Amino acid sequence: MAQAQQAAPQGFDVERKLPSTGKIDSLVYPSKTVGVTRKALIYTPPGYNTANKYPVLYLLHGIGGDEREWFRHGNPQVIFDNLYAEGKMEPMLVIMPNGRAMQDDRAGGNVMAPDRVAAFSTFEKDLLNDLIPFIEKQFPVFKDREQRAIFGLSMGGGQALNFGLGHIDTFAWVGGFSSAPNTKMPQELLPVPKEAKDRLKLLWISCGEQDGLLNISKRTHAYLSEEGVPHIYYLEPGGHDFNVWKNDLYHVSQLLFKK
Repeated sequence: MAQAQQAAPQGFDVERKLPSTGKIDSLVYPSKTVGVTRKALIYTPPGYNTANKYPVLYLLHGIGGDEREWFRHGNPQVIFDNLYAEGKMEPMLVIMPNGRAMQDDRAGGNVMAPDRVAAFSTFEKDLLNDLIPFIEKQFPVFKDREQRAIFGLSMGGGQALNFGLGHIDTFAWVGGFSSAPNTKMPQELLPVPKEAKDRLKLLWISCGEQDGLLNISKRTHAYLSEEGVPHIYYLEPGGHDFNVWKNDLYHVSQLLFKK
C-alpha cells in the first residue's frame, strides 16, 4: 500500500524573513578514486556551532545535474530554514556532491554517454573512500551509521538505494525519489532483507504517479512488501520533476535523525 502523505503546505519552499537561517557553501575534497579535487555543496543549519556534533544527510542529484542541481532548482536551503523555524527538523549537515565521479564531471553534453553513465557507479567508491572520510575529518559530525543518511532524485535515487542498501553498515536512513533505471533489481539491491528489517531506521521510496519511471519504484516496493521490510512508499501527483522532489525532501527531512 502507498502511504498517504499530505502535500507540503503552500509556501514551504518560499524564502521568509527569519531570525536565523542556515548557510550554503561550496567545498572541495581530494578524490583518490578519480585522481582530482572534486566539488560539493554543504548546508549548515541555523545556529551551527563547531562545538556541537551533527548527523549528515548526503543528497544526490539526477543524470543531467551536478552538485548545484538541488540548489538551482530545489531551494533545499529555504525548505530547511523554514522547517527549522517551525521546529520540525533535527539539526544536520547536508552534503550535495557531484555524483558523476570522473575527471570532467561537468553537466551538459551527452549525459547518456557510456563513460558518463558509468561514472555514477564509480561514485560509490568516491563517496565511501573519499568524500565521507573528508567530511568526518573537516566537520564536527557523528561517525556512526545511525547518524548518516543517503537520499537522491532520479539517477541519484538509484545511487542512494544501491549504495545505501549495499552498505547498511554505513547508512541507517536510505531513500530514493523517482529512482531511475540504474536502480538494481530488488533481489540484487537487498539480497538479505533481514538486514534492512533489523538495522534501517528509515527506508523511503517515492515517485510521481505520472512519472514514466514509476515501474522502478513499484517493483522495489513490491519486493520490500513481499519480504516484510518496513518502508514508506509514497505516490504523489506529478511527473519526473522538482515539484515532486521538493515535496519529497520536505517530508523526508522531518523524519531524519529523530529519536
